Amino acid sequence: MDDLKKQLSQPSIESKQEWVGKLISYLAIILIGGLVGTILIFLTLKGIALFKDNGVSIWHFLTSTDWQPSHHHYGALPMIITSFSVTVFSGIIALPLALVVAIAITEMLPKKTYQYLQPLIELLVGIPSVVYGYLGLTVIVPNLRQVFGGTGFGILAATSVLFLMILPTMTSMIIDSLQAVPQKYRQASAGLGATRWQTISRVIIPSAKSGILTAMVFGMARTFGEALAAQMVIGNTTIVPKSLMESSATLTSVLTTGIGNTVMGTASNNALWSLALILLVMSLTFNLLMRLVSKKGAR
Repeated sequence: MDDLKKQLSQPSIESKQEWVGKLISYLAIILIGGLVGTILIFLTLKGIALFKDNGVSIWHFLTSTDWQPSHHHYGALPMIITSFSVTVFSGIIALPLALVVAIAITEMLPKKTYQYLQPLIELLVGIPSVVYGYLGLTVIVPNLRQVFGGTGFGILAATSVLFLMILPTMTSMIIDSLQAVPQKYRQASAGLGATRWQTISRVIIPSAKSGILTAMVFGMARTFGEALAAQMVIGNTTIVPKSLMESSATLTSVLTTGIGNTVMGTASNNALWSLALILLVMSLTFNLLMRLVSKKGAR
């Protein structure tokens, strides 16, 4: 009897395994949270050093168009405008095409077609950005130079490259969203006498709206933070662009070209960290938008 009570009072093997699993999960969460928090604190401290230690006005930094670190002029407005321009243009162009391709694959083409196209789309998603940049440098820029004149470098070239880069990702995400729409919605629409296009436009797309918007925000977030592909085709001139064919620079292109040419702790180096802080804030904003869209879709 006493042995039976001892066995009942001792935790079972399953309970021990559950306790160990919870402990490992909590430790992983603490580790990841600590790393993210450390990165946020580090970038914030380095990003505000320009304003705190070097006396540069935040308003002047965000609104001035003169970027000459060697002459102590730190105006980030040209890079901010260019980054947003490239992001918006590539997102506007990529979303309709990705939506059309996703609708064709999920709703119109034979089911076997997706089995052949899925590996191709995933392959395009996994191509490194430097490959897209090289494609733009060797194909897109010369063709733009031939058609429009000038150097061929600029916002239009960067938009073309980044549009090609995010198109497979957005297409894949939209396909998943359309496939997640319950089949009974399609059957109910067909039962009411709706045509295929009426079912797609009035039932399927509205039902998958949150996933489509999430794909757009995700694609734009990747575009905003892209460095190498944009740097190779945009021209890297820190001026406010007056046309799509004029050379300009994004936040990421200035960071990648300048971070290795400055000394840690100097005003020029601090200015680059301030640009990195802007990128961090925008990345967090895009993530917040994706969460809001997902929650709205869930409701």
